[in-house]
Amino acid sequence: MLVCSSITAQQDSLVVVEADEKYFEDQFYFGINYNILVSAPHDISQNSFSYGIIGGFIKDFPINKRRNIGFGLGAGLSFNAVYSDLMATKNANGTIAYQEVPDTIDYNRNKLSMNFVEFPIEFRWRSSKAEDYRFWRVYAGFKLSYLFTGRSKFVTSDERIVFSNKDIRDLQYGIYLSFGYNTWNFYAQYDLTSIFEDNVYTVDGEPIAPRTLKAGLIFYIL
Repeated sequence: MLVCSSITAQQDSLVVVEADEKYFEDQFYFGINYNILVSAPHDISQNSFSYGIIGGFIKDFPINKRRNIGFGLGAGLSFNAVYSDLMATKNANGTIAYQEVPDTIDYNRNKLSMNFVEFPIEFRWRSSKAEDYRFWRVYAGFKLSYLFTGRSKFVTSDERIVFSNKDIRDLQYGIYLSFGYNTWNFYAQYDLTSIFEDNVYTVDGEPIAPRTLKAGLIFYIL
């Protein structure tokens, strides 16, 4: 905030700069992370680079006089890809069968893609001041995610199988933590729900209930 006061009685103009003591840390955010499967079925492993991209906006709600402690409430999108050897095939009756990719099949990639609308709510601490835009931060929160597209894709040199996967859980949620200085911040999230709905099994009868651990970087833009 700039407050200008002009003194005309044979004095130079005076410019006074005052900080806004009721500032907010409203922020756009963007992040990229690596998706790690936790509690995957036996003998199922990841391959290639399983990635996630997040972005959105968070509204700041300070709760103390210094305004360095508060809550944040936001909305955003996330785009996720998990590459593994858990192969999904859709039968003629619409059911989906899961198994490890057989050794006899030479394939290019096997991907599960999931895209969500997300609603984070977080507790916020920072070392900020009204006149300082570079500061340390620690944000911890809970994130609710709603699936808007989920697909399985299996690609070989001869065929390409892609279909919408109805077994992916529509409503997922997890806890997360971000901390760092200024723009660069570490980000980690652990999903409390499994990727798939309950009662999804491999062809061998093993339950499929993997969860996702995400680790990467998040950037905040004022």
